[in-house]
Amino acid sequence: MKKVLAGRTVWELGGLIAGVVLLAFGAAAIYMGASGLGTVKTNVQQEKITAGNDMTPALIKEGWAETGITTPVTFPTCGLTEGESIDNGTEARCFAEYMRIHALESSGGLTYSEMGRFVAAADPTNPAGTNNADEALIDDNDKPVANAARNTWVTATALSSALNMAFFAENVAKFGIIVGIALVLAGIGFLVLAEVTLRKRIAATTPAEVTARAAEAAS
Repeated sequence: MKKVLAGRTVWELGGLIAGVVLLAFGAAAIYMGASGLGTVKTNVQQEKITAGNDMTPALIKEGWAETGITTPVTFPTCGLTEGESIDNGTEARCFAEYMRIHALESSGGLTYSEMGRFVAAADPTNPAGTNNADEALIDDNDKPVANAARNTWVTATALSSALNMAFFAENVAKFGIIVGIALVLAGIGFLVLAEVTLRKRIAATTPAEVTARAAEAAS
């Protein structure tokens, strides 16, 4: 009987310890997640980004059609109000989607890998440019002229990547909060279960029951 009681006590203590550990980890996860959300919001706000006047699905499609570019693109499905401040990861990702369309408009639908480093002397208005310095347009210092469309694409890609990273970080922080809440609930469950088991054990070992068990064991 002592071994049984000792074993049950170990399981009860284990339940209590597990409950406390889960509560601690859950609280830490919630705190870190909330801190991450705050950091993302603060960092995005510091950039002082505001939405443009064509950042709705209908307007961006209209603007794209006016360019005459035939390159297939995926248009944003989200929308931002003109002058709206971008202050969270979701809005940052939406802004990045529109930024890509704007970059494609400036490059004639070409991506980075489709544009050369220099402006082609044969066709200076073509954003495709050339990678051959001998075919490049020469400036007053006898140097090849850099392809502005390509440089614009690089800048836009760098900025959109940072905005998309903010969206990713925001979602990771939210997931951390959800996991923290789950851990807290699990910890509470362990504590309640251990408490109920302990109470049942105490109730089952009243003096009268102990005497009866001792007499039964002696016989």
